[in-house]
Amino acid sequence: MADVNLKSIRKTYDKTEVVHGVDLDINSGEFMVFVGPSGCGKSTLLRMIAGLEEITEGEISIGGEVVNNIIAAERGVAMVFQSYALYPHMTVYNNMAFGLKLEKLTKDEIDSRVYDAAKILQIKDLLQRKPKQLSGGQRQRVAIGRAITRKPKVFLFDEPLSNLDAALRVQMRVELAKLHDQLDATMIYVTHDQTEAMTMADKIVVLDQGKISQSGSPMDLYHNPRNLFVGGFIGSPKMNFIKTKILKKGIGSISIDLLGQKSFLLKKASTILETGDEITLGIRPEHLTVGKDLKNAWTGKVFVVEKLGSGTFLYLEKEGEPLVVETDGDSKIKVGDTINVAFNPDKCHVFNSYKEVI
Repeated sequence: MADVNLKSIRKTYDKTEVVHGVDLDINSGEFMVFVGPSGCGKSTLLRMIAGLEEITEGEISIGGEVVNNIIAAERGVAMVFQSYALYPHMTVYNNMAFGLKLEKLTKDEIDSRVYDAAKILQIKDLLQRKPKQLSGGQRQRVAIGRAITRKPKVFLFDEPLSNLDAALRVQMRVELAKLHDQLDATMIYVTHDQTEAMTMADKIVVLDQGKISQSGSPMDLYHNPRNLFVGGFIGSPKMNFIKTKILKKGIGSISIDLLGQKSFLLKKASTILETGDEITLGIRPEHLTVGKDLKNAWTGKVFVVEKLGSGTFLYLEKEGEPLVVETDGDSKIKVGDTINVAFNPDKCHVFNSYKEVI
């Protein structure tokens, strides 16, 4: 395993810059996840680390060695692709052994590495099959096994679970987390699925339009989003956003308009905010309470009910996007009901006109 350091990394296609001066340190043995919407630059960044894309500007180091001018095969990394990239005419054994044969390792060493990887991934019974005889999950295990046999300094994963069905994705998430613990390896994982990021990562990097919007532990990003984009991207369902304005600024507090129904007092001390300023209030569905005679309550009409067994999501009509509330799994609330929803002021986030948290 090795640490990975990115300094002022830029990538330009023709005259369009798609990665804008990224600085990032990934510690040895860390499971780092790059997450963001399509086109945010996460896969391009991963491919530059792998040596599959040229760096326009900046410096990448792996294990303390600058690798800008080192070819992909000699960087000490192994990449697992979304498409599995298995040779269809080869058996599982030969797919896993292919890179080792190119390195001219002895047959005994190749056998040892392939069988060790197959044992870890529980695919020893599949070694004589060909890819067309395997399920999607089995193919992905073979692709991961091929990476393991190379004993790389760093594992790179480019959306490896996106072709699998929901149940298999959950299973493979667990297996990848277990694999990370077994190998104690440095892993960099790219996904657009924030659930994958939250459940597997030691640290998450949220990318937006080629820039790092925020990085940190999963729960730090969840509870302390730095800006509107991170607040809306991390969490499912996403954070509720309410555009409003400050009715009155006090000492250590602000009074805001709550969806046109009443004023709402927040303990926010800021030299930036003034009476009349437009802000965005953010609050997660689980921090809203349904009931009668509640303080800081807003009244709304339910138009969608999603029952998930362990919980229920209620979608309430309001201007713009609906207000989403999480309540008990055995809730009796139904479509068409008008309910009172209380906002927990200690769990509210305030974003200014620049979409930054205050």
